[in-house]
Amino acid sequence: MSGPFNWLRQLAAVTRFSLGSIPQRAGSVGAAVFGIAGVVAVLVGTLSIAEGFRRALTSSAAPDLALVMRSGSDSEGVSFLSGEEARIVADAPGLRRDAAGTLASAELLIIINLPKRSTGTDANVLIRGVPPVAFRVRDHVQITAGRAFVPGRNEIIVGEGAAGQFSGLDVGDTLQLGRSQWKIVGHFKAGGGAAESELWTDAFVLQTAYQRGNSYQSVLARLESPAAFDTFRAALSRDPRLNVKALRQEDYYAEQSRVVYNLITGLGSLIAGLMGLGAVFGALNTMYSAVAARTREIATLRALGFGNGPVVLSVLAEALLLALAGGTLGGTLAYLAFDGYRAATMNWQSFSQVAFAFSVTPGLLVRGIAYATFIGFLGGLFPALRAARLPVVVGLREP
Repeated sequence: MSGPFNWLRQLAAVTRFSLGSIPQRAGSVGAAVFGIAGVVAVLVGTLSIAEGFRRALTSSAAPDLALVMRSGSDSEGVSFLSGEEARIVADAPGLRRDAAGTLASAELLIIINLPKRSTGTDANVLIRGVPPVAFRVRDHVQITAGRAFVPGRNEIIVGEGAAGQFSGLDVGDTLQLGRSQWKIVGHFKAGGGAAESELWTDAFVLQTAYQRGNSYQSVLARLESPAAFDTFRAALSRDPRLNVKALRQEDYYAEQSRVVYNLITGLGSLIAGLMGLGAVFGALNTMYSAVAARTREIATLRALGFGNGPVVLSVLAEALLLALAGGTLGGTLAYLAFDGYRAATMNWQSFSQVAFAFSVTPGLLVRGIAYATFIGFLGGLFPALRAARLPVVVGLREP
């Protein structure tokens, strides 16, 4: 027990000396800590954009909701279903029914331009035509201001995300769409999901206004249970009158978020990687300075019988401690600055704006601190090896 115990005592002693010299190196230490904090803040902040966008699309998806589109379509916007096809889909087995009928909502999408509140520039916004049953299919939708639209009237309700990002969408405002004027009669929320970036109105009125006839883009249906999806999909694929595909809603939104999520994550990781390289050099400079300032002290300890292992680990421990402090600081700054911040960006698969809130999750914070620790390890490794390899005689001659 004396060998390992003595080694640990040496490690504790050398580490104590190392950490005790930090106040004498406050400038270089502060530069390293704040450099790492900046890297972590940028990494976590950028990735929170991607995470918030993904959550906006997937948060309201449910395992018992199925989306039906034209076969070969990769989004609702490029799909087409006739009224007869929508009726056949609604009659398929595996769908939930209540006293008012099948929970299947045939929906029409139109892209319109509206000015952003922040810049005044126009951006694409989805207006979705839905039947009354849509509110029973999407039972998480809640009116938060005003009232729901009345079927058959030129009335619109607006998602809270769209209302916050675009002008002219307050309750009581009027929009000119096509040749008609439409009144904003309410706002709604939908569990933070993609629907909050949309405008909703009666499907029949929207078809008439845009001369779409009896046509739709998709059918959203609530299943009897998540397990009924296979039965529902098989029934649609066997029907010779249909040329459609069925997807779970959560799978559809996961695919819709993929392009933007990967783009933001890739760019954020690249930027953080380049900044991290600079932080590594900062940490190297700090730790080399620490070793240089303690050359005689380290040589004296080794002359007294201290091994190379405790010396190496003490330098690494200081580097990791500084990195941990920087990572914690950067993660805290990212959380305070970005979490919950609301913005809107283009969904390149639907060509419309999606409003979302940045989301700094515990997983992102852990990732940021892990990255900081990696920077600290690289920044401390080579100075630690230099300290261990420094000849004792040379070290004792240092002034």
